[in-house]
Amino acid sequence: MSSALRVIAIDGPAGAGKSTIARALAARLGLEYLDTGAMYRGVTFAALGAGIPVDDAAAIAELSRRVELHVADRVLVDGVDATAAIRTAEVTAAVSAVAANSEVRTEMRRQQQEWAIARGGGVIEGRDIGSVVFPDATLKLFLTASPRVRAQRRAAENGGDVDAIEADIARRDEHDSNRADSPLTAASGALIVDTTGRSIDEVVDHIGTLLEQATR
Repeated sequence: MSSALRVIAIDGPAGAGKSTIARALAARLGLEYLDTGAMYRGVTFAALGAGIPVDDAAAIAELSRRVELHVADRVLVDGVDATAAIRTAEVTAAVSAVAANSEVRTEMRRQQQEWAIARGGGVIEGRDIGSVVFPDATLKLFLTASPRVRAQRRAAENGGDVDAIEADIARRDEHDSNRADSPLTAASGALIVDTTGRSIDEVVDHIGTLLEQATR
């Protein structure tokens, strides 16, 4: 991957504030933003719609190579606006299995790298961006927050019982951190940013300072 790319890689678990922070940071820096988690959710949405079991590794891998994903302000899956649908409980319950599929990860990684090359970089968030997809990123960040705070944020966004959401977050953390391919982990050289008790502006200001220090 070319060192000329200006990639800000933001990784971290569900509910750490990645999407909100990444979107705000991209706007401040004048860069484009990519939510890679939406790509895996898009594949999951397509699989569920086609009646493909998410544990059918070969069929899911084949689907990931032919489904057309457009991830921006809206998420289109084969031309269908799935922006809201990919955030449903059904997709959320199934996406970890899809994301654990090595062939799916290879395909999504290829698309993510092509996206960045076409734009000269961007603010890209997910779970393996700094560790696997862009190991030479300009700045690598790992956002975190306490499980309770993460659950409260998800409940505020989408409704639901905080205790149940916290339990589901713990399950996803365990699954994502222990998968064989590209597990959730802080990349080598990544800076840890705890968003607990901090506003969006405070976190973005802090990251702006870290970026200045990294590019001096």
